[in-house]
Amino acid sequence: MALEHAILVSLLEKPGSGYELARRFERSIGYFWTATHQQIYRVLKRMENDGWVDVRDVPQQGRPDKKEYSVADLGRAALSSWLQDPIEPDSVRHDLAVKIRGAAFDDPAALIREVERHRQAHQDRLAHYLAGEARDFTPESSTAGPGAPLDAERELQHVVLRGGIAYERMMIDWLDDVLATLARFGPAR
Repeated sequence: MALEHAILVSLLEKPGSGYELARRFERSIGYFWTATHQQIYRVLKRMENDGWVDVRDVPQQGRPDKKEYSVADLGRAALSSWLQDPIEPDSVRHDLAVKIRGAAFDDPAALIREVERHRQAHQDRLAHYLAGEARDFTPESSTAGPGAPLDAERELQHVVLRGGIAYERMMIDWLDDVLATLARFGPAR
């Protein structure tokens, strides 16, 4: 996936400035596709030049005007084309897994702190996802009443979030297994 596609999806969900897009990447999209502020601004400029996004100046009180981006017809067509192209399943590239295998040639128990740090990071991300789910995907948070047609945007956002929740739970379970295995080798020397 190119950063352009992630930006198009975000702008279709809600038009915004480059700064607002960067914040969205930090809060949600960034868990699945990361980008720096500089990358986002650089790609937005290229997308503007290619006619994929429209830009309008939005006056602000006491601050410089901001540029608000929205998806143009060419951008929507590019996203539609990309959505229909097949992609290869992701292959796993996991530095920690290589370290764990390599620990057999050093001191396996010396990795315990590093694995605990990774476990905590996954625990924190899981808590963040669960809080977002409780905030955004409860029956009370829905604007649609009973029997209303499905809201594709909301449902698809939720299924991606559920995938993130399942992934974090799987990683925590695996890291618990790793920690139990490393503990059998005794304390780090």
